[in-house]
Amino acid sequence: MKNAYLAGGCFWCIASFISELNGVIDVVSGFSGGDEVDPTYEEVKNQETNHRETIKVVYDEKKISYKELVAFFIDSVDPFDDGGQYIDRGYSYTLAIYYNDEAEKEEAIRQIKELEEKAKAKVYIAVEKFKEFYEAEEYHQDYHLKNPEAFKEELEKSGRNKKM
Repeated sequence: MKNAYLAGGCFWCIASFISELNGVIDVVSGFSGGDEVDPTYEEVKNQETNHRETIKVVYDEKKISYKELVAFFIDSVDPFDDGGQYIDRGYSYTLAIYYNDEAEKEEAIRQIKELEEKAKAKVYIAVEKFKEFYEAEEYHQDYHLKNPEAFKEELEKSGRNKKM
C-alpha cells in the first residue's frame, strides 16, 4: 500500500469522491503543510495555521496508479481558483499535492503543466514536499457516510456537485 496526500478544499467533499475509486483502500481527513503541531479543525478553518485541509489516501498501486489518482484529483477540483474551493475560502482551502518522492513530484508538475497548456490558464495547485499529516477529529472521518443529508446540502450549496 502507498499513501498520497491531497489538499482539495473541503476534505469532506474530496474524500467522498476519492474513496469510491477502485484501488483506494482508505481515505483519512486531516491537515498538512503547516509547521504547527497537531492543529485542530477550528484553528485550520479559521486560518490560524499554515495547514490545508488534506486527505491521506491509502491505495493499492496494483489497482490504481499515482498518475491516475492525481488525474482524478485534478479533475475533481477547480484548479483555476487561487482563493480556495467553491464556497470555502482562505488558504486552508487552497489546493496542494504533497509529494513523497521525486517521481511523485515530477508527475504532479507534469499534469499541472499539461492542464495549463491545454486551458491556456494558470493552475493554482501547489506541489510541496510532504512533511506531516495530522488526522482531523473523528466526526470529520467519513462525514459523507455519517451525515448524508448535511453532506448533500454542502455539495449543493458549494456548487461542487455540478463538477462531479
